[in-house]
Amino acid sequence: MPDTLNVLILGGTDEARRLAAALAGRAGTRVVSSLAGRVRDPKLPVGEVREGGFGGPGGLAAWLAEHGVHVVVDATHPFAARMTASAVEAADRTGLPLLILRRPGWREAPGDDWRWVPSLEAAAELLPSLGERVFLTTGRRSLPVFAGLDGQWFLARSVDMPGPLVPRRLEVLLSRGPFTVDGELALMREHRVEVLVTKDSGGEMTTAKLFAARELGLPVVIVRRPPPPEGVASVESVEAALAWLESAAGPGSV
Repeated sequence: MPDTLNVLILGGTDEARRLAAALAGRAGTRVVSSLAGRVRDPKLPVGEVREGGFGGPGGLAAWLAEHGVHVVVDATHPFAARMTASAVEAADRTGLPLLILRRPGWREAPGDDWRWVPSLEAAAELLPSLGERVFLTTGRRSLPVFAGLDGQWFLARSVDMPGPLVPRRLEVLLSRGPFTVDGELALMREHRVEVLVTKDSGGEMTTAKLFAARELGLPVVIVRRPPPPEGVASVESVEAALAWLESAAGPGSV
């Protein structure tokens, strides 16, 4: 292995930031975190950061070669399927090792009323049978999918303002987690929420809404995450990612 191990982290998640922080400053390791640039004011990780897309798998492969990257960690959002597919193809083209870091998904507990669906479109089809007042926490880019539901009222939470194609009856709440159970309970009661819609993002930063929905007895529509790519190393924690990097780079390199 080289004297300096160059690691590219495809980031944007809390796990990506924690991994970058764990690697930053370690002798013999250089880390660059890449952010998609879709959030106006993102939380920046420690160390070097690049923002913006690569132009598909070909552009990513060229960037990896140009910058002498030795290993890639895909720590993007569990629903960033396109970026993961690009990472897999770019790693295949360049022959570089690739690790996928994905936090585990959520699991139902006694008292939950969860309705699993395969897509946002399926969630939209199900909503009229569950309630009129909807708390939508699937991100601003998902709002066009629900734009045709004139019978529903939506409270949509987002980091940035959505685009023009949105549901007719919509209130936007600009906010960023983590959230508390008490805060989510107060919010749902204030807006008389009847059903919660979310994605199976996993993690602890946004689980409070699930606890609140359970306490209020509300149905929760959950979009299943895309399946992971086959034949690619995958871990569920930062600690496991560090161990994998240590193994891939050789003892003492990470």
